[in-house]
Amino acid sequence: MHVLIVNTAERTGGAAIAANRLLHALNRNGVEARMLVRDRKTDSGNVVNIPQSWLLKAKFLWERGVIWLANGLRRRNLFQVDIANAGTDITTMDAFRWADVIHLHWINQGYLSLRDLERIMASGKPVVITLHDQWYFTGICHYSGGCDKYRTRCEKCPMVKGSFGMDLARRVFDRKRAIYEGRNVTFVGCSRWMADLARQSALTQGHTVTNVPNAIDTDVFTPMDKQEARHHFNLPTDKKLLLFGAQRITDERKGFAFLKEACEHISMHHPTLPGHLGVVVLGGDAQSVQQALPLPVYTVNYLSNEQEIAQLYNAVDLFVTPSLQDNLPNTIVEAMSCGVPCVGFDVGGIPEMITHKQDGYVADYCDSIDFAHGIAWCLDEARLPALGAAARAAAMGTYAEPVAARRYHDIYRSLLP
Repeated sequence: MHVLIVNTAERTGGAAIAANRLLHALNRNGVEARMLVRDRKTDSGNVVNIPQSWLLKAKFLWERGVIWLANGLRRRNLFQVDIANAGTDITTMDAFRWADVIHLHWINQGYLSLRDLERIMASGKPVVITLHDQWYFTGICHYSGGCDKYRTRCEKCPMVKGSFGMDLARRVFDRKRAIYEGRNVTFVGCSRWMADLARQSALTQGHTVTNVPNAIDTDVFTPMDKQEARHHFNLPTDKKLLLFGAQRITDERKGFAFLKEACEHISMHHPTLPGHLGVVVLGGDAQSVQQALPLPVYTVNYLSNEQEIAQLYNAVDLFVTPSLQDNLPNTIVEAMSCGVPCVGFDVGGIPEMITHKQDGYVADYCDSIDFAHGIAWCLDEARLPALGAAARAAAMGTYAEPVAARRYHDIYRSLLP
């Protein structure tokens, strides 16, 4: 069985990381897989990129320009939506011809257009779509927030002003409906939450919708010596450390403002903690928030090496993710696999990952006081080791490579003659 995984980037972003890990999980567990990307970062023999030229940048800028124009010449939400009006035909490539199954992941920002999706569907090859966000079953948005128009028909998207008579959401929604209709396509949510949302969309009716969690190499993300890990990153050895990370720390959806409020509450209402507590911040713009917290902050530049990322998780006591909307965050999977308990809000796929008061704490949505309580509860010396052991056991049982590979293998096999 030959499977072609298709994603815009090879390594950059949560979807790319998840797709790349699935590539390795499949190849290690009896399925021959390759990955086709626009943005290649390594020389892996299993990864192929589309032909490179100045046109790729032009396609990206053309799509952004149309969105900008439709949005009344405003930058607001410019990267929260995609219209897939420009892309590359991959059906003529050897990697596409080689494949028995086409497995689409995140293909936006000028990689594949709606016309390219139509070509893929028309090829007759079965298509599996992993839902890293909502874009495949909405009109143009990646996360719909409180809008549920996708259940019937997207139009007049609240994220785009809709100037010059352009209703991009309706146009793209109707095009997707025509592309999917009568095709051999299966939608897979990374979380049950995402799969449930997908089932409600008018675009998925008549198609199979299921869920498979992201895979992770539990031999790389594994418990290590904490003191040695702290020395590696020049972190203090006499404090309890929280880790907060995101591709862009200042992204409002990642909820840093709620972490700030939670830390302020801890400083005022948990007098025994502040003197022995610090926060490690990982990701883009980390330095910009260094003075924002009432606790010592230790910034770490963006890490791309998985062994080093695993070492950073092992350097801390607790991973905190005040995200306001998320699917199945790789960061929680990584932390748990390293034996680090997590605190997150009751939103998206997070409560499927963290079992409340067994391997972490699920705080009430947007409640920074409960989030602070969760941090203090988890850091209790008497329960912290048991929480970490339970987190590791949960990761091994749900996210280990053989588990995900076996479930995807069953899906592929069900689609082939």
